[in-house]
Amino acid sequence: MKRLVEWKDSPDRKPLLLTGVRQCGKTYVCKEFGEQYFEDTAYFYFEGNKGLASVFDYDFHVDRILDELGNIIRGKEIVPGKTLVIFDEIQACPNAITSLKYFCENKRELHIVCAGSLLGVAVKRDSISFPVGKIDRLQMYPLSFSEFLRADGRQAIYEGVQNYGMDRELPELYTENLKKALKYYYIVGGMPEAVAKWAETHSFEKVDRLQENILQDYSSDFAKYAPRTDVPKLGWIWDSIPKQLAKDNHKFVFSHVKAGKRSSELEDALEWLVDAGLVYRLELVRDPELPLSFCADASFFKVYMSDVGLLRRKAGISHRVILEDSELYKNFKGAFTENFVLNELMKAGIHAYFWRSGNTAELDFLFEYEDRIIPVEAKADVHTRAKSFREYCRKYHPDTGFKF
Repeated sequence: MKRLVEWKDSPDRKPLLLTGVRQCGKTYVCKEFGEQYFEDTAYFYFEGNKGLASVFDYDFHVDRILDELGNIIRGKEIVPGKTLVIFDEIQACPNAITSLKYFCENKRELHIVCAGSLLGVAVKRDSISFPVGKIDRLQMYPLSFSEFLRADGRQAIYEGVQNYGMDRELPELYTENLKKALKYYYIVGGMPEAVAKWAETHSFEKVDRLQENILQDYSSDFAKYAPRTDVPKLGWIWDSIPKQLAKDNHKFVFSHVKAGKRSSELEDALEWLVDAGLVYRLELVRDPELPLSFCADASFFKVYMSDVGLLRRKAGISHRVILEDSELYKNFKGAFTENFVLNELMKAGIHAYFWRSGNTAELDFLFEYEDRIIPVEAKADVHTRAKSFREYCRKYHPDTGFKF
């Protein structure tokens, strides 16, 4: 909400576009923002609404559009400076996306917030003309671990940790509580509806059912929004992700998705999942130099899910296995931990890669910070060696690195 308030008060404000995976809370945040900070909120939902879309078919005269949206469709005038206009699922109306350019140029005093779940998919599918330079963008993600703590009533723990510098060891008062909370987060994840259900009931069974519904909704999106020929491929890839993460090196191999299928047949389907925000693609860097994007090997990559709770549910891991720290999932636990750390990096706005030195060492993550390359090792347990991390440090001498 803080970022939205900053946008509201900015003198250089443009229409704001909120993007993010389906069901990560975009609509809720938009409506709550309107409720708290505006006298009035005008909400418009585009998916399946041809009458609403027709308002943008004639021309892009913003006064006409506002008059029809307000006085005809809504039955109430839209007043710039007092009314927040929300365009939800805007990717369903390409002309509404184009109109943002004209609102930016001719009606800056109007506050417009747009939400789009499958915008990346729609832009490629429909060749939408995007108003480059005429919008502000804000990416949303499932709740991070620290947000989960606060949502679960552990605000005191969160605030207490903030009083300790990174160079000081946390006392057991915090570490034991954080370990327990992290296990809960591994089970529940960060999807807002799942977190709300957990905070309300603390029922693992109810969280499981809700997560199953979310996963089924995502699968339904394949049939609804993807090219018909890609629908079965999306299902194969989606189902293969937990299995591929469970392998020793976690490298994504197309031939393991479906016997007899080649990468050329499946690449577009994987890209659809990436564009939809359901999965993250982590590329290999062998010889790290700035910028890392120039060194990345796009043909060698790993694939992770956007939420650890959904990964757990999709992998069929019982909450008891995590709570009891069972040996039965020790091989998957490393990949699970990596997925968690990558999710946290993504939510911090960090684009990560991974490093490999032949077959001798593999470092989980690398990212750029200012003029430095930062190595990161993610370990599933506390008392473990980090041979790859040491190998990277010996070879490249970074001044800063992290072992989580």
